[in-house]
Amino acid sequence: MAQHIHGPLYYERMGRGGPVVAFIHPNPMDQSCWIFQMAHLSTWYRCIAIDIPGYGRSPKADAGLTMDDMAQACWEAIDEAAAGENAILVGCSVGSSIAPFMYHQRPNKTAALVLSGTGYNPTKEFTKKRIDKYTANGIDYRWAYTFEDLSPAFRTTPMAHFFANLFSERNEQADVETIIHQFKALAQPYPEAHHERIACPTIILTGSEDGSHPSSYALQSLIPNCELKTLPGAGHACQMEQPWLYDRFMIEFLTKHGLFPGGSKPARSIV
Repeated sequence: MAQHIHGPLYYERMGRGGPVVAFIHPNPMDQSCWIFQMAHLSTWYRCIAIDIPGYGRSPKADAGLTMDDMAQACWEAIDEAAAGENAILVGCSVGSSIAPFMYHQRPNKTAALVLSGTGYNPTKEFTKKRIDKYTANGIDYRWAYTFEDLSPAFRTTPMAHFFANLFSERNEQADVETIIHQFKALAQPYPEAHHERIACPTIILTGSEDGSHPSSYALQSLIPNCELKTLPGAGHACQMEQPWLYDRFMIEFLTKHGLFPGGSKPARSIV
């Protein structure tokens, strides 16, 4: 059992066959931000969407929480859902920070990495801002934070309000102290050659309107043979704003690396 976490993580599953795809969500969201990918990709994959500690229906965590703790807890959820299976790891924002730690814990079990809402940021200055905001505003900050992560155009849509309300409705089960512990874990320096030692197929999917978009190219340069695709007009949570393009880029990448079931491209009308 992962240290500092008060029990196993909550997850939801969709799909009855095929390779395993595990989704790790961003702050301030929960596993439901992957609803489009779960519905679409479960046609070919066994999809697992995980609530990380302090979010959705997962347990709290104590001070001293580390990135390795969260990575181990995510693997334990995958093991429970699909024991012994390799997994394609898909992350957004903090999920994209957890996924490389998962890779280093089990490189032989990581089939590929799909990272979004991320970049190379060695100073980690964003963590102090989020800690200060959560400290001042409590768990209710999640609602406003959701809109901060969206592109200006998407913020005005009914779908943006749907997601913001969905996440904040689960605030009674979320824990602000755990979220602060998570940002303190994120603030720690990268381990030596953390990105340079990744040896599995990797792609970065980045929204052009995401604040981390410029630094995504720096991250790409660190990961050997890493690919990158830009979603024009999308913000930080590009999998929510442009799910069909996100899924198309992901499926094309997996097909290229022999990770799409059957080895052939899906029908054009689907993506």
